[in-house]
Order: sequence, then structure tokens, then C-alpha cells
Amino acid sequence: MSLKENPLISKMAVTSVQTNLNFPLLYEGSLVDEEKFISSDAPNKNEVSFIRTCLNGLNAIAGVGILSVPYALVSGGWLSLALLFSIASVAFYTGVLMKRCMEKHSNIRTFPDMGELAFGKTGKIIASASMYTELYLLEIGFLILEGDNLSNLFPIEEFQVAGISIGAKQLFVILVALIILPTICLDNLSLISYVSASGVFASAIIFLSISWIAVFDGDIVQQKGDLVNWNGIPTAVSLYSFCYSAHPVFPILYTSMKNKRQFSYVLIVCFMLATSVFASIAIVGYLMFGSKVESQVTLNLPLDKLSSRIAIYTTLLSPISKFALVAMPITNALKEFLPRTYKNNKITHIFLSIVLLSSIVIVTLTLPFFGTLMALVGAFLTVTASFLLPCLCYLKISGSYRKCEFETVMIVVIIFVAIVMGISGTYTSVVELVQKSSNK
Repeated sequence: MSLKENPLISKMAVTSVQTNLNFPLLYEGSLVDEEKFISSDAPNKNEVSFIRTCLNGLNAIAGVGILSVPYALVSGGWLSLALLFSIASVAFYTGVLMKRCMEKHSNIRTFPDMGELAFGKTGKIIASASMYTELYLLEIGFLILEGDNLSNLFPIEEFQVAGISIGAKQLFVILVALIILPTICLDNLSLISYVSASGVFASAIIFLSISWIAVFDGDIVQQKGDLVNWNGIPTAVSLYSFCYSAHPVFPILYTSMKNKRQFSYVLIVCFMLATSVFASIAIVGYLMFGSKVESQVTLNLPLDKLSSRIAIYTTLLSPISKFALVAMPITNALKEFLPRTYKNNKITHIFLSIVLLSSIVIVTLTLPFFGTLMALVGAFLTVTASFLLPCLCYLKISGSYRKCEFETVMIVVIIFVAIVMGISGTYTSVVELVQKSSNK
């Protein structure tokens, strides 16, 4: 009797090969993957609970974008708030589309996996390039934020070391990188969730501190602002989009969950809370400072107020708590270039983390424009990774592109609008970045 004639023997054979070789196989035309045959008695030690996944998700979404939304509102005017809520809704929907893709094919473990399943090697290359570049620039933004705020708090004179001039911002970027180093060496999401909890707590403190300043220490009623500023809409859209740049991390959060069916609820919690905070900070910051608001609202806060110092000090904690979570996909990708024996080695992870952090520090010291950099990330990379690719991959993987249904039409509209957003925002950001670099 052949294997195909006896389903039980066939399944046992496939299971044995799958266990020994640890890669997906095709069995009678369908994908047979590791999850279908692993015994439930062997739990994954890295499985993460609903609450911890929410913390990691909130920490990824409610990042440094919280400081740039007032500047985005100034750029676009009051009516641009409608764009914030629209972008949040679309970002949530594309997150749901990614979840559907991962449910349909459990071999999708990373963002590039989704691109490869949909469009082959070309899709993987595009997804990888947009994802890792976005995350890398986001890490640079973290360090720029730290350098700007610390040098504002503790202005020091420039000094010479081995013939090299080091200013306050450069010094603080290096010091913060040394503080971040122990967290970036963690490779377990369950442990990182504790770091994420501090990041979520920090975002809440920033929100409460700025609100306190507005109500008790500021001049909230003196600034009315513009209803709409058409020239600034591309910048506003780019910065609002940047706030929702966590999509490349979603596959990692999804695959780490104990109960993956709850991931939709994780997205609901994260997007609702994050968007509420973004909108509140944007409104309060614009009312307080009007057109004078900086690319980081904390740079506008009066240093002689205790509430201001609390907000600024807490802002310094936020990037430190997020750095490891954002860096994990990059570090995991670098491991793929190493021989199998080194991939799961702790020393290898630490070494790659140090190399990654060192390169980020070097680039940060040469590109110190927070607002413009974040607008560029939002316009080009976030639009690609958070809007375009999830929509395109879902249409291909699900086969929906063959059907003329309402959802398909809606996804096509999102793709078209995202392309327009990306082109206009990228052009505006690049022009501004070139101008600032030439005037540096």
C-alpha cells in the first residue's frame, strides 16, 4: 500500500520529516506547517498574554509621534484633525487585513514573509526594504529626540576630544545610547513587555503633564490657530501617518500571542487609546503655542515649571522603552545572514545589537532634524509599510482582486489615496530636508 492510500501513515511520515527538517512542506496540494503537528503539551515559552501584547502594541504605536502631532496640526490647521482620525481608521483596517493574511497562512512569521507569499521574492525585497528602513529611521528619530530635549534641559559648552568637537546634543545622544544598550540586548517579547509597560506609563505621564501645563500653568485660550493651511497639508498627513508606523511589528506580536484570535481586540484597544492621546495632545499643544509650536512640543515647555520638567524627563524615558521593541525585527533579520549554529546564540544577538546601535548613533549625529525626518518616514516608508503593502498583499493572498465587491473597491481606493499621500508628502519632506541640511 502506498503512502497516499493510507492517510494515517502519510500524515505520520510528513510529521516526522517536518519535525526533523523544520520547514514547511506541501502535502496533497495544501501547506503543511509546523503549528499543525506540534503537540499542545509543548507550549512556547515565549507565548505572550493579551495584556502584555496590548502593552507591546501600545508602546509600538504611541511612540514619539505623540510629540509631533501639535506640529502636524499647526502645519495643516484645525480641519486636518479629520485627517488624523481618517488615517487612524485606515491604519486599524490594514492591521486587520494583516491579521487575516496571517490567519490564512500560519507560515507568515514576519512582515517580509507576507510580501513573499503574495508576490514572491520581489514582494519580499520590497517589504523588507520598506520595513527595515522605516524602523531604522524611527530609531534615529528616538535618539534625535533625546539629544534635543537633554541639551535643552542641560545646555553645556562644546568641548574637544581627540581633536573632535562634541556639542551638547552629540554628547547626550551617545550617553542615551549607552543607557539603551542593555534593553536592546533582550530577545524575549515577554520580558520586553515589562519595558513596554514603562513606555505606556511614560506616554500617559506626558499627556497628563502637558494637560496640567495647559490648564494651570499655560495660556491655553490665547492661541486660536488657522482653520486650514493647504500648503501644510502634505506635512500634516505625513506626520499623522508616522504616528501609525507600527505595522511591521504586528506579525511578531501576533505570532507571540497565546490566543491569536484575540489579536483584533488588541488592535482595537491600541488604536483607540493611542488616537485619543494623539488628538488630545495635538489640540492642547496648538492652543498653547499656536504657530510657534516646535517639531517636538516639549521644546516649547517653560523650564521653570515643575510640570514641564516632569513632561520632558518622562519624554526621555519613552524612546528608551521603545527602542528594543522596534529594533527586534532588524536584529532578527540580520541573524538570517548567519550560519544556523549562530542564529539562536545569545552572544550573537548581543553582538548584532551593539553593531546596530552603533550605526544608528553615527547616522543620528549627522542627521539632527527630527520633524523633517519623521515627516519623510511617514510620507514614504509608513505609507508603504502600513497602507500600501498590507492592502496589496491581502488582495493577492485572499484572491479578493478577482472579485468586484465593496471591500475590494474600498481597498483599491485606499491604495490610490496612499500613493498620492506618499508622493506629495515625500516631495515636501525631501525639499525641506535638503534646505535645512544646506543651512546647517
